[in-house]
Amino acid sequence: MSLAAYCVICCRRMGTSTSPPKSSTYWRDIRNIIKFTGSLILGGSLFITYEVLALKKSLTLDTQVVEREKMKSYIYVHTVSLDKTENHGITYQARKELHKAVRKVLATSARMFRGPFADTFSTVDIEDHDCAVWLLLRKSRSDDRAARLQAVQEMSEAHHWHDYQYRIIAQACDMRTLTGLARSKESDLRFFLRPPPLPSLKEGGLWCFGGNGLPYAESFGEVPSATVEMFCLEALVKHSEIPTHCDKIEANGGLQLLQRLYQLHKDCPKVQRNIMRILGNMALNEHLHSTIVRSGWVSILAEAIKSQHIMEASHAARTLANLDRETVPDKYQDGVYVLHPQHRTSQPIKADVLFIHGLMGAAFKTWRQQDNDQDLTEKVSEDETKYTTCWPKSWLARDCPALRIISVEYDTSLSDWRARCPTERKSIAFRSNELLRKLRAAGVGDRPVVWVSHSMGGLLVKKMLLEASKKPEMSTIINNTRGIIFYSVPHHGSHLAEYSVNIRYLLFPSLEVKELSKDSPALKTLQDDFLEFAKDKNFQVLSFVETLPTYIGSMIKLHVVPLESADLGLGDLIPVDVNHLNICKPKRKDTFLYQRTLQFIRDALAKDLEN
Repeated sequence: MSLAAYCVICCRRMGTSTSPPKSSTYWRDIRNIIKFTGSLILGGSLFITYEVLALKKSLTLDTQVVEREKMKSYIYVHTVSLDKTENHGITYQARKELHKAVRKVLATSARMFRGPFADTFSTVDIEDHDCAVWLLLRKSRSDDRAARLQAVQEMSEAHHWHDYQYRIIAQACDMRTLTGLARSKESDLRFFLRPPPLPSLKEGGLWCFGGNGLPYAESFGEVPSATVEMFCLEALVKHSEIPTHCDKIEANGGLQLLQRLYQLHKDCPKVQRNIMRILGNMALNEHLHSTIVRSGWVSILAEAIKSQHIMEASHAARTLANLDRETVPDKYQDGVYVLHPQHRTSQPIKADVLFIHGLMGAAFKTWRQQDNDQDLTEKVSEDETKYTTCWPKSWLARDCPALRIISVEYDTSLSDWRARCPTERKSIAFRSNELLRKLRAAGVGDRPVVWVSHSMGGLLVKKMLLEASKKPEMSTIINNTRGIIFYSVPHHGSHLAEYSVNIRYLLFPSLEVKELSKDSPALKTLQDDFLEFAKDKNFQVLSFVETLPTYIGSMIKLHVVPLESADLGLGDLIPVDVNHLNICKPKRKDTFLYQRTLQFIRDALAKDLEN
C-alpha cells in the first residue's frame, strides 16, 4: 500500500509540474517505482512459492497406503496365506491372471446390480471389486430363506478373492451365515476368525475341573493326568445331556475351559471326541448357540469337519448340524451320527439307512473294512483310533447319494468288571426306548427307512419297532420301514451268553449278555412278538450268519451265533465264511457281502429313490 501511495505521489508530481522536468529527476522517480514494484513482486512470489511447497508437503500421501485404503471396506486382519507354495511357480502366475479376469467379471456384474444396495450398505463407499462381497453379505441377511442359502453357497464357492475379502465376511457376517459356511464343503478356512485368546495359565490339566481333582486321584495310586481328565469328561458328557446342566457349564466358563483342553490334547483323539460330544449336546439348546459361536468354536469345528479321520469329522458334523437351524430341522442327540451327508447339499435326501452295532461294537469301528482277525475283548475298543475306514460313509454314500446314512452308538460291556458304570445296568427294553426317542428326534420316520444291524443291534431294532407300533406318535417309523438287514443276530440266543453264565462267578456277565441266553424268557417273547408283528407288514428282510468261530481272549474260541439262532423265520438267510466280528466288514467293495447288501438296499427303496 505504501508503494502504491508513493507511485501516485510521483505521478501527480510529474503531471502537475509547470516547468519542464529535469531528465535526471524524472528517471530517478521511475527507478524508484520499479525498485519498489520489483521488490513487492519478488517477495510475494517467494512467499507464495513457499506456502505452496509447504502445503504440498503436508498433503503428500504414501501411494501404497492410498491403494491399501481403497481396497478396504471393513476392518482388515493381517494373516498369512494358508498355502505356503501358492506364491511361487508358473501355476501361481496362471491362477493370478485367471483371478484377475474373474474379478473383472464380478466387478462388472456388481456395477450392474449396484441398485439393490439399501439400508446400512447404501452409505458405504464401496469399490467395484468389493461390490460383490457386500451384495452377498446383504443377501445373506435377507428375509427370503432361499436367498440366504444362495448367498452362503456363493460365498463357499468363492476361491478367487483376496485375503482381506474373506476377512470382511468373517467379521461382518451373522451367526447363521457363519454356521452355514462351516457346513459348506468347499468353504475357505479364512472365512473363520481365530478363537478369542484364552486366559493365561501357569499350569494345565485338571485345573478345569476344580484344581484339587488330580491330587485326590493321585492319592489312590499312579494315575496319569489324562486318564483322570478322561473320567471327568465322561462325567461331563452325562451332565451335558441335561439342559439345565448345560446352562451351568456355560455360565461357569465351560466353553473356554473345554477349548483349552482341546488344544492341550491335540495328540489324544479320545479326549477331543469327548469334548466334541459335550459341545454337540450343548448345541441341542438353541439359546446357547450365540455363546458357542462367540467363544470361537465354529472355526475349530469348520477345520475338524474337513478332517480325513472319519470319527473326528463326524463328531464335528453332528455339532454343526445341531447349530444349523437354517437347513437342519432335526436334532442329533448323543450317540447319533450322520455319516452322509455331513455338509450342506443340494442333493435331495429321499430315504434313511440306519446302522445299529452290537455287543462291544461302536458307531464307526463295527462298519470298517475287514482286517485281521481280532479277539472279542475290550482291547478292540481301545484301538479305535487305528480304524479310519467306514464303508457306509465311503462306499454306500457314493453308490447311493440320495440317502441319509446314520450310525448309532451306545455303551455295551461283556462283563460288569469292565463296565464304565456297573450300577447302570441297561436291558434291551431300556436301550430300545432310549434309542427310539433319539432317532425320532433326528427325524427318523419322516422318510423311508432301511435298518442295518449287527448281533445284539438286531434285537434292539426288533424291540424298537415293537415299541413304535404301540405309540401313535411313532407310527411313521413303522409305516416307512422298507427293510431290515441282520448280520449274525442271535434271535434264539448266543453261545457267548451260555459260556459267560456258566463261569459267571469269574466274568460277572453284564445284563445284556445274560439276555442273549437261549433260555432268556425276554428273548423268546421278543422273537414271538416280532414274528406276529411282521405278518401284515410290507418290509423285506435279509439275514447273514457267520460260519467260523471267533476268539474270545487268547485261549477261548466260540461260534458266537450259530446258523439256527440267526434264522429269524423271515426272508433269506445267507451263510458267510467269516467269524462274528467280520460278518459286517466286507474286505473290498466288489465282494459278495457288500454287493448283496447294496442290492438289498436299492431293491427295498427302489420306488422311493425313483421319485
